[in-house]
Amino acid sequence: MEKRTYGKHNDRLSVVGFGGILVMNETAEESARRVSYAIDRGVNYFDVAPSYGNAEDMLGPALEPYRNNVFLACKTNIRTAEAAETEFHESLAKLRTDHFDLYQLHGVQTQEEVDVLLSDEGTLEFVQNMQREGKIRYIGFSAHNEDAAIRLLDAFPFDSVLFPVNWATWYGGEFGPRLVEAAQKREAAVLALKALAWRRWEEDEERHWNKTWYRPVDTAEQAERFLRFTLSRPVTSAVSPGHIEHFQWACDAADRFTPLSEDEEAALEAEARELKAPVFSKTVTSI
Repeated sequence: MEKRTYGKHNDRLSVVGFGGILVMNETAEESARRVSYAIDRGVNYFDVAPSYGNAEDMLGPALEPYRNNVFLACKTNIRTAEAAETEFHESLAKLRTDHFDLYQLHGVQTQEEVDVLLSDEGTLEFVQNMQREGKIRYIGFSAHNEDAAIRLLDAFPFDSVLFPVNWATWYGGEFGPRLVEAAQKREAAVLALKALAWRRWEEDEERHWNKTWYRPVDTAEQAERFLRFTLSRPVTSAVSPGHIEHFQWACDAADRFTPLSEDEEAALEAEARELKAPVFSKTVTSI
C-alpha cells in the first residue's frame, strides 16, 4: 500500500488507516484476524480512543505482536490536565505499549473547549509533559469545527490534525478547504475522517450499518470514488469507518489509487451540490 509522509517528519503512514472501531465489540480472535489482515494489506497506521467502547481492550493484544512496526495513535476527550492523567495511563496499559506515536485532543467542537485546552490547566499542558518524558512522540488533535481547528493550529505547532475530508462536505457543505490550507501552511499533516461517508441518516431510515452515526457507502464502487477524492487532496491517510467491509473496500481502492481527473472531480462536485444532507457543512458541525 502507498505510504505518505507524516507532515514535516520522516514517518510514512499507509494511506488507509485502521480505525479502532473495527475491533469494537468483536471477539479477541476476530480482532486478531482483523489486525493481521490489515498488516498483510500494508497498513501501518492504527487509531483508537477510550471513547470507542472496548476497542482499546481488543486492539492492544491483537496489535502487540506488530507494535514495533506500526504507528499507533490514541486520543482523549478530557479537557483538563489533572483529569487526563489517569485515562492516559489506562490507555497505555490496555494497548500494551510504553508510548504513543501520536496522541490527540479528541473531537474539539467549540471555542470554549479551545480556551480550556490552551489554558495552564488544559490537557495540552499534560500532553506536552508526556512528550518530554518520551511517552508521546507527536501531538495532534481531531475536530469537526473549522474555526476551532484553525485556532488550535494558530496557537500551537501541532504535528497533525484529524478532520473530515469528504467529497460531499467539501463541495456541498463548503467544509474542509480552509482547514486543509491552514494545515499545509503550518506543515501539519492532515489525517482524514469520513472519507467513506455519504450523508446523514434520514430520520426514518433503517440503519443497516450500526457502527456509524452517519450513512456510509454501500458498495465498493462508491468507496473507491469517495476515497479517491480524499486521497487526491493533500492528505497523509484516511481512517476507515468501523465495518470490516468498508476497510476492505478502502484497502482495495488504495491499491488501485489514481488521482481524480478534472471530469471526475466535476461530476462529484455536481453530485455533492445536489445532496440534501452532507455529514458536515459550514453551518452544521455537530455529530
